[in-house]
Amino acid sequence: MAKTTRGLAQDRARVAGGQDHEVNYEAKKEAVSKDTVKKTVKEVGNSRKKVEDKLDHK
Repeated sequence: MAKTTRGLAQDRARVAGGQDHEVNYEAKKEAVSKDTVKKTVKEVGNSRKKVEDKLDHK
């Protein structure tokens, strides 16, 4: 099966709150706790831009 890039851009645009590696990445990137990232995802949804915007304002 050939590797494709289908869906990769969409995947990067989302934060999977249930995926530890994604939560850890955002927490490190934004210098906040993992719990803060998870709460923010629940508040604003899983759009990476919305999550990062909300975390920047905290």
